[in-house]
Amino acid sequence: MALTIISLVCLLMVASGQLNKDNKIQRDIYFMKADTSDFNDNPKAIQTLNNLNIDNNLLAALQKASSNLQLEDFYTVGLWNYCWGDEQPDGKQVIKDCSPRKNSFWFDPVEVWKLNQTGIFDDKMDKALNAAHKFAGWMFASYMIAIVLTVAEFLVGLAAIFSRWGSLVTTIVSTAQSIFVFAAAVTSTALYGSEVGIIESTMKVYNIHASLGKNMMAWVWLAVAFSTASGFFWTISICCCSGKSPHKKIKAEKTPYTYERVASPYVGASAGPAPAMAPPAHSTSGSAYEPFRHERV
Repeated sequence: MALTIISLVCLLMVASGQLNKDNKIQRDIYFMKADTSDFNDNPKAIQTLNNLNIDNNLLAALQKASSNLQLEDFYTVGLWNYCWGDEQPDGKQVIKDCSPRKNSFWFDPVEVWKLNQTGIFDDKMDKALNAAHKFAGWMFASYMIAIVLTVAEFLVGLAAIFSRWGSLVTTIVSTAQSIFVFAAAVTSTALYGSEVGIIESTMKVYNIHASLGKNMMAWVWLAVAFSTASGFFWTISICCCSGKSPHKKIKAEKTPYTYERVASPYVGASAGPAPAMAPPAHSTSGSAYEPFRHERV
């Protein structure tokens, strides 16, 4: 039960990333971070790129986005939305604002940086982006289902306190929950890991960098670990350690039934055996003594 609660806390931390720009804990929880500060704020960077004869359509599009203030210093991506901000002269990064929350959200740099209006991407890139969008929808659904199943696992787990049948049902729910948690973790790691790789390989020359969020990845895989552990112990509880002990029959020792004289209330318990009663005599006139018979003389 404790492992289930910890797994739920980890999943809620994942879902809370980037929801509140004023909360430091939530600000530091993100799947991916794109840093464009060197391209945006350093005029020498563009001049250096020009000196390297990197004068293609992508560079022109990025320069246009930068001049139109559409390219921020950095972007952090959460489960529901993304945030952006400026880098201060002292190196401190401050979030300015965040995008609206959206179901099945994913960070599309082509759309965010307005690069889709330049026509520099071919059909293969469009297909790759569409595939990534589908993976993002599956990832979001997996996290939502995992959270719901974790709550259900906790509630059903209360029945395990009273019976092993409750442990069996809880184990079934826990197995489904572990599958969805693992699927969500793998999908999100693969999706944003690939996106980081694409940005690094295609835009590193423009001094644009990307990296995975360490805090987010830690919460994601801790949720997987605790979910798997809770499922393991719920499975064990089917066979042993159940809250309800098996029914035990108490057998009383049988003793031979013998007759024992009960003490007379009129005679002390220490009195000896009662004298034998004489058989009643038949009443005959003038012979036997009849104590309750009186005749008038």
